[in-house]
Amino acid sequence: MVPIMALWLPILVSAAIVFVASSIVHMVFTYHDKDFKGVPEEDKLLNALRAFNLPPGEYVLPHAGSSKERNTPEFQEKMKKGTFIMSVWESGPPSMAKNLIQWFVYSVIVGIFAAYVVGRALGPGAPYLAVFRFAGVTAFACYTIAQWQDFIWFKRSWGRTFRGIIDGLVYGLLTAGTFGWLWPE
Repeated sequence: MVPIMALWLPILVSAAIVFVASSIVHMVFTYHDKDFKGVPEEDKLLNALRAFNLPPGEYVLPHAGSSKERNTPEFQEKMKKGTFIMSVWESGPPSMAKNLIQWFVYSVIVGIFAAYVVGRALGPGAPYLAVFRFAGVTAFACYTIAQWQDFIWFKRSWGRTFRGIIDGLVYGLLTAGTFGWLWPE
């Protein structure tokens, strides 16, 4: 068994490597350009929505305040006409600083989970491939599986979900390699 505190180096280095790799994935490769679709008459729709001055948050339309309301004929009729889920962001150009900091912290947390699993399963001096296997599957699960819920419940496209799985596989492999490389003797 290896305590998590003894694994601070692979945790931080793997987070830094994943951070750089994800930047390359999103800035160099173009396969994420297809993650979202545009709408017809975009300016018209945007102007109509902006008139409501919605605060940042997630919205569902039509919205029912309770399961009782959701079962009314009036609400069911609204549902037949179409449903929408939307996220509203702050106005103005997005600042990536906060998102990038949160992404790095998230990658550190993934590394902590990987360290916990590998540290409980293996001892010091464990073979590289054993460390790689435990760290890799843990990191892959952390980076990808939660996205599947959006595919199931929120109609996220299969293509976007699949591209997220590919990203998670890359990040999981990088985390696994880092843990295998920096595993204590």
